[in-house]
Amino acid sequence: MFWAQKTLKGEVSCTGIGLHTGKKINLRIRPAPPDTGIVFRRVDLLHKPQIKAHIFNVIDDRLATTLGKDGVEVKTVEHLLAAFFGMGIDNVIVELDAPEVPIMDGSAGPFVYLLKMVGFKYQPVPKRLLILKKSLWLKENEKWIRIRPARDEGLTIKFTIDFDHPLLRKQSYTFHFSTKNFEKEVCRARTFGFLKDVEKLKAEGLIKGGSLDNAVVIDDFRVINREGVRYKNEFVRHKILDLLGDLTLLGYFPIARIDAYKAGHALNHKMAQKLWQEKHAWELMTLSAEIETSVKQKLRK
Repeated sequence: MFWAQKTLKGEVSCTGIGLHTGKKINLRIRPAPPDTGIVFRRVDLLHKPQIKAHIFNVIDDRLATTLGKDGVEVKTVEHLLAAFFGMGIDNVIVELDAPEVPIMDGSAGPFVYLLKMVGFKYQPVPKRLLILKKSLWLKENEKWIRIRPARDEGLTIKFTIDFDHPLLRKQSYTFHFSTKNFEKEVCRARTFGFLKDVEKLKAEGLIKGGSLDNAVVIDDFRVINREGVRYKNEFVRHKILDLLGDLTLLGYFPIARIDAYKAGHALNHKMAQKLWQEKHAWELMTLSAEIETSVKQKLRK
């Protein structure tokens, strides 16, 4: 049933802290009808306003992805969106009683656990894939993203980070998308930051809820978290996780090869906007049961 759209079998909820607001947040994820997409609903506000997860609803990209519409916003959506992307979820309503998604442990792992706990439901409406036909390139100073047609029926991301730090230096990782690979390789990779930047960011009103429980923190020479890292190259894997979350804002699953160098949310969003606007570079394909087997096999390689 890879060809069919997907939602949840029932509701699931959790409570956590907002990374940037520092507020306690209650989150509930509800099933939604076909073609709803991913919609955030602020239940703490009058009339419970909604914001669809779409690239043109992005209003801020400082350290996170923030969606907004008509003066209402939802911050730090990228890890939850990545969980939806990785598990193939097309249609849900995400209810929040605060202006931010809880950070949990700084990865998508806890959200994946919640989604699997409630289970998935296929819907009698076909998925649509965004098939890249022409290459697109976006560069800002030394940072760049290139997206090009895939050599097979899948999504591949090669991401490289390069920091002037003795621990990080250059890390590169190639990720071949499948749900299995997502769970195994990237969903538990946590957000990270540098100890020297903490006071500056707090002075700017950010990371009020940040702690060693929800981020990997690096001083001048080492990781200061007692448990260390979850993967040897956890930092670049988390960048791939962020990119998957931002790709969710396209509204369609992309079949493409993506190469990124030192990119972050800002460049991710600009590339997604560029891709959406340049419709000559891609086409939509509606899946059917007849072609499900070949596509599914290639995505699981």
